[in-house]
Amino acid sequence: MRLIVPLCSAALLIGCTQQSHETQYQAKFDEQLFRQDFKTLASDEFEGRAPTTHGEKLTIDYLSNAFAQIGFAPAANGSYLQKVPMVSFTPSEDQQVTLAGLPLQYRKDVVLTSRHDVPEVAIENAPLVFVGYGINAPEYDWNDYQGLDMKGKIAVILVNDPGFAAPDSGKFGGKAMTYYGRWSYKYEEASRQGALGAIIIHDTAPASYPWSVVENSWTGPMQELADNGADYRIAVEGWMTKDAAEQVFKASGLDLQAASERAVHGPIQLPLEQTAAIHFNNHAEYADSYNVVATLKGTDAAAEQILLTSHWDHIGKDDSLDGDQIFNGAMDNAAGVSGLLALARQMVAAQKAGQPLKRSITIVVTTGEEQGLLGSRYYAAHPLYPLQDTVAVFNMDTTNVFGRTKDYTIIGKGQSELELYLEKAAGEMQRTATAEAHPESGGYFRSDHFSFAKYGVPAVFAGGGSEPVDQATADYREKMEQLGQGCYHNTCDEYHEEWNLAGTFEDLTVYFNAIRQLGNSQDRPGYYPGSEFYQLRPATGIKLK
Repeated sequence: MRLIVPLCSAALLIGCTQQSHETQYQAKFDEQLFRQDFKTLASDEFEGRAPTTHGEKLTIDYLSNAFAQIGFAPAANGSYLQKVPMVSFTPSEDQQVTLAGLPLQYRKDVVLTSRHDVPEVAIENAPLVFVGYGINAPEYDWNDYQGLDMKGKIAVILVNDPGFAAPDSGKFGGKAMTYYGRWSYKYEEASRQGALGAIIIHDTAPASYPWSVVENSWTGPMQELADNGADYRIAVEGWMTKDAAEQVFKASGLDLQAASERAVHGPIQLPLEQTAAIHFNNHAEYADSYNVVATLKGTDAAAEQILLTSHWDHIGKDDSLDGDQIFNGAMDNAAGVSGLLALARQMVAAQKAGQPLKRSITIVVTTGEEQGLLGSRYYAAHPLYPLQDTVAVFNMDTTNVFGRTKDYTIIGKGQSELELYLEKAAGEMQRTATAEAHPESGGYFRSDHFSFAKYGVPAVFAGGGSEPVDQATADYREKMEQLGQGCYHNTCDEYHEEWNLAGTFEDLTVYFNAIRQLGNSQDRPGYYPGSEFYQLRPATGIKLK
């Protein structure tokens, strides 16, 4: 397919647009400013941008100053900062964990934490129960906990959901992960069932990431919202490797593979007839973190909000590491935040050019996404603008540094009418909107837009593609993918000057044009039948010209 939009130039002003009307404002993204934001936020100076650290202070100051310079107004009672009360739980490195009589090594075999303000976790003789995928889903006629008393017991749980292992079975979402496959749901459900603890068995394919991601993300301080009512939550939660799980099952006279296959075909409750002994010290520390929230007021429908979200946080630094100790989080997510700043500049430029939007645009740069969508969860529960007046959420988590593509990826495609605006904007650039290549990773449930979807606000997460525009781009893409291999949640996620940002600016143009069309519309998108969120805000039958 030939792309008829002019190629993005290497000059400072990048005009990457297709316009439906001659008078439509054309976005002109400034590559120099974008790289400056990107490079600064991902620098060693910002120390991996962990919440409640010096890195946070540098980050929120940088963003507040940027929005003031751009011309977005502070949204939180005259401030750009929305306070998010947090508590950090730090389990000791000296974890003594014995499952089925087998001593497991912290980090190598198992990582555990507790989201309770207790100085010590001390568990003895807690029965281990394999509960398959740990799912209670009435709409799928599935309950792994049916009739089971979990009091004082530790649930052992498979990652993902049954659809991953049997994509053609019609169970759950097939290959596409449902929310029931997310680790956050599994701990929440084990808590609702009254369990003492829950340990997920890691497996790289269904988890969509290697054990190193678990180790890096689940050690050191673990944050939670200070007002999340954690008293009901399980006393201990975490992960163990598949190899460790196989040994535990073997010590119980069972076979993990056989038990896992049974779990695919229906709910399962399998007491391992073995117990757990878990001991580690735990330290709780309370501190405030902050979302950065900025608004560009609309005209005729200023009370109606379109939110743009992206998380500023990453996982900080680890002083125990040899060599590089900083998790810079360039792609995750200095990239997305830089994209929001670029969009903000163009929104203001369009307004100054005499083309303001009727609806208001509010940018929410969130904290604590890496710890469980904390900042977006807090905003959704304590919105600065009512959620009933929030028309839509456009989320950015990473950006496309792999070159221009013929397609345009919408994560979780088929959820809501909000996607229609992206499909149209992409089509005007001769790009085809497609679903993600790996829906089994559960991308729709893994970033900040999901916090709003749970309240019924149509929310979308999109960008990039899998089909390069030509062979040269395909070769470049392969080189960049090799460069970034293994860097997700690792210290090598750093900024690279050689990144070609042409694809980034084309993606930003899709968002810009979609947001502008919705911003001047009276439409209120809703969720399609079949979506988990349909009953909260149903689709209204929107048809775009």
